[in-house]
Amino acid sequence: MSDFIDLLGLPFMQRAMLAAIFTGLAAPAIGTYLVQRRLALMGDGIGHVAVTGVAIGLLTGTSPTWTAVLVAIAGAITIEVIRERGHANGDVALALLFYGGLAGGVLITGLANESGATLQTYLFGSITTISITDVIVTMVLAAVVVLVGLGLAPQLFAVAQDQEFAKVAGLNIRFYNLLVAVLAAVSVTVAMRTVGLLLVSALMVVPVATAQQLSRSFRTTLAAAMVLGTVASLGGLLLSAYASFHARVAPGPTIVLLALACFVVSWPVGVWLRSRRRLRQPFPVVGATAHHTADEHPHEHGEDCGHVAVPHGDHVDYVHDGHRHAAHGRHYDEH
Repeated sequence: MSDFIDLLGLPFMQRAMLAAIFTGLAAPAIGTYLVQRRLALMGDGIGHVAVTGVAIGLLTGTSPTWTAVLVAIAGAITIEVIRERGHANGDVALALLFYGGLAGGVLITGLANESGATLQTYLFGSITTISITDVIVTMVLAAVVVLVGLGLAPQLFAVAQDQEFAKVAGLNIRFYNLLVAVLAAVSVTVAMRTVGLLLVSALMVVPVATAQQLSRSFRTTLAAAMVLGTVASLGGLLLSAYASFHARVAPGPTIVLLALACFVVSWPVGVWLRSRRRLRQPFPVVGATAHHTADEHPHEHGEDCGHVAVPHGDHVDYVHDGHRHAAHGRHYDEH
């Protein structure tokens, strides 16, 4: 344990933890809107395109992060335009773009005389080798994504939830759709050194899916997803660092697997919470034929009886043994 504590004090580990925290905040912040629009796999497609950007950076001797940002933004805008026009062969065009970006990146990396190991640090992440410059870039880009995602939350949610309503409300649908695409591209490049371009979509989607199991409102889901993303990123990094004393465990896959483990744990809790909410829902107004009467009941209900109380018109029903019922005069109405 002392060796692990000493490891956390090393400069490279502190840089990695900073990058993990900011990545965990930014990826779910924009991933929430993608899930709301049913575009959960958009991050995966942008990640494929960003491989070409990384390769261009390696070929030209410039920062792969910035070239990846530019190429990813161009790819995200192209994806959004194809999706918006809704051509019948749009899915084919997207597939060509995704696979072309991945293949082009591998080809250009070879032309740059770089090894496959260099490209692999971007494909699957290499957060423990991140430089101070990359940390600063990650922090700045992540801050932009979080600030825009939270600052424009009402507008972005309106467009993601119901575009017809947003259009009637006077919002520029195309602008906000393109803004989400650009923010998704920036999030992908932010996370590429943390979990890698091939796994980045998981960090954008899985914390959101986990938060949806436990929350009811969009704002709660957004906040919970950002917290879960941070926990998964930082927790996965620390787990991989601790496990490295016994085996070679990569941080990127560990982060994704921890996020998936959180979803697996939350799923039965979400099922239970939804069943409880259904029990608490008021009854619809129905005719008297929907009621069954009973002359007596072995339990007397009241404020302190311990059973769930459900408002029903001018009285209160109680949930007991799988039934909803209330005392009416000298009998009980069973539902």
